[in-house]
Amino acid sequence: MNREMLMLVDAISREKNVERDVVFGAVESALAQATKKLYQGDVDIRVAVDRDSGDYETFRRWHVVPDEAGLQLPDQEILLFEAKEEMPDIEVDEYIEEAVESVPIGRIGAMAAKQVILQKIRDAEREMLLNDFMSRGEKIFTGTVKRLDKGDIIVEAGRVEGRLRRSEMISKENLRNGDRVRAMIMEVDLTLRGAPIILSRAAPEFMIELFRQEVPEIEQGLLEIKSCARDPGSRAKIAVLSHDKRVDPIGTCVGVRGTRVNAVTNELAGERVDIVLWSEDPAQFVIGALAPANVSSIVVDEEKHAMDVVVDEENLAIAIGRGGQNVRLASELTGWKINIMDANESAQKQASETDASRKLFMEKLDVDEEIADILIAEGFTSLEEVAYVPISELLEIESFDEDTINELRSRAKDALLTMEIAREENVESVSQDLRDLAGLDPALIPKLAEAGVHTRDDLADLAVDELTEITGQSADEAKNLILKAREHWFAGQE
Repeated sequence: MNREMLMLVDAISREKNVERDVVFGAVESALAQATKKLYQGDVDIRVAVDRDSGDYETFRRWHVVPDEAGLQLPDQEILLFEAKEEMPDIEVDEYIEEAVESVPIGRIGAMAAKQVILQKIRDAEREMLLNDFMSRGEKIFTGTVKRLDKGDIIVEAGRVEGRLRRSEMISKENLRNGDRVRAMIMEVDLTLRGAPIILSRAAPEFMIELFRQEVPEIEQGLLEIKSCARDPGSRAKIAVLSHDKRVDPIGTCVGVRGTRVNAVTNELAGERVDIVLWSEDPAQFVIGALAPANVSSIVVDEEKHAMDVVVDEENLAIAIGRGGQNVRLASELTGWKINIMDANESAQKQASETDASRKLFMEKLDVDEEIADILIAEGFTSLEEVAYVPISELLEIESFDEDTINELRSRAKDALLTMEIAREENVESVSQDLRDLAGLDPALIPKLAEAGVHTRDDLADLAVDELTEITGQSADEAKNLILKAREHWFAGQE
């Protein structure tokens, strides 16, 4: 029987053009699976086949785990202290083996063994093909639509298959069997049978790679695409930078008579592309990203990583775009939160912020309105700035002498200390049930306390927009946190 097994291995090896060791590995796996059926639990079996004689031995083995870890798989694991009783020099992650009776080939049947072996060979062939394909370093997968699989499209390139999920397709496209398809290789998931290469036509990376193929200057290092934002199939923005002053980044990406950008647009079902000049200056970058809208003025808030962009009435609709598309893409492209407003809204916001700063200075620094307005006019908006900016900057204020400046700095520091003590006391008043709420970031507790939210019920009573105003979270994050806080209201109800 051992000789027959050697003949079977040789025959499969020649037929499938794979190494004999791969076939022997499949034989060992088939015998191990057959042996496992003789045991009640989920045991770990290893079979070793002699490559020359065909003789084989079977072992049951146990994985050595740390004593403190405990046994997660009792049929396959052994604690270190128990293992050391048998093998004093054994270490964690090694194995203890015990020889057991081998299953005769006849017990599983020649045909059954062959089927298991062939499946293993198919898996090995699949992995070899996949490794060969990935070794080429290609970023775009080009193939034809083979079939639909639960809403996903399976794309075939030679003997390798990729999976294009419904969420990664361009919505207006209607792909059919036999259609030629190009998509970005996002990842390889070997747990997926048949089509382990995950593809995307909606990812920003796909557009970047298409431009890289159409614009040789990018591959040459003369141009660089810094970022990309897409509304797949509708509109996109890319930010480009030239590393050579002689090369116009926008014109180069557009191409003669638009040939280069049109090639990308045609591949992406007519998706319109805005090409934006990247800038180190965030404000200038945002202004370019909002094109074709003209910006009147812009205010940068570094702390909140946001910008208030003022446009006139004629440009308001253009800046926002249909359904907010233009400003959303500009925000994704630049990484800044962009607030579009007209001149009246900007003036109202500025007046409101000035009033808040005036009230803060008058109350915390115990000064009159005139001194508060001088500080505001000089660009001061917080107590921290008054307390800790270099004294040389304060001395440049003509209206203040050195004694006044020192007194203002001292009052600002005292006010900050008093506020911090009050904040800590406020945080201590937050109930333990709120602190223990799953999903609540501890960093949010001071913000909640300052807003008067001290218990889980206080949080549960909030509306989503109220919580986002307090914490700065997204609407979805705020909604999930409020629902979590309300769970105890419905405990015990069906």
